[in-house]
Amino acid sequence: MKQIIVSAVAALCCMWATPNVALVSAQESTPAAQPAQQEKAAGISGKVIETMTSGGYTYAQIEKNGQKTWVAVPATTITVGQELSFMPGANMGAFESKSLKRTFDNIVFSAGIIGQAPKAHGTAMSGEDGTTDVIKVEKAQGPNAYTINELIRNIAKLDKKTVVVKGKVIKVSEAIMGKNWIHIKDGSGPRNEKLVVTSKDLPKVGDVVTVSGTLYKDKDFGSGYKYAVIIEEASIK
Repeated sequence: MKQIIVSAVAALCCMWATPNVALVSAQESTPAAQPAQQEKAAGISGKVIETMTSGGYTYAQIEKNGQKTWVAVPATTITVGQELSFMPGANMGAFESKSLKRTFDNIVFSAGIIGQAPKAHGTAMSGEDGTTDVIKVEKAQGPNAYTINELIRNIAKLDKKTVVVKGKVIKVSEAIMGKNWIHIKDGSGPRNEKLVVTSKDLPKVGDVVTVSGTLYKDKDFGSGYKYAVIIEEASIK
């Protein structure tokens, strides 16, 4: 009797063990899918079959091995027929460009073209804003009010502090990474620096606005997008 019980238990153990073996096999096979994911994360390369520039970005449709991918980079010169490789970026999925009045089913925002000097970001950003007019905006009033030049010179002590600044909008990039990117100038300082602000609000180019938000030093959004000075989560009036 004792032997029969032992045999039955052993048989049950074998039955229970079988699914576990299958589970382990399935888990071990999962890493096989990783190389494709890593290749995608490593960047995008191929032949340019369509391109356009709008709203401070250049859009390019890249084709490789029969697969087509849309890539957006800070405004630059790209021509159809070029073979290019792009730095890794953020996959935005479906994206609507208001300036192009076009929706992309899927698009990757890249930091730039490999082998090409990347655009600087933040206050030193060489934007294609097309502004040649002399800009002079009065300093905002009240507590925590600064000029753009004062923010730059005092960034170390103002990092992560609420600040108020007034400026003229020279460039707007809508709905990038879930926020609007507004570039302003106030004419302060010898270099007439510009300041980048992110906000849910959407002013128009040419508007003189008062910005209130949190100032950040060396804000890194990844994929090569790093700002020496930026105001985040701002309200704009």
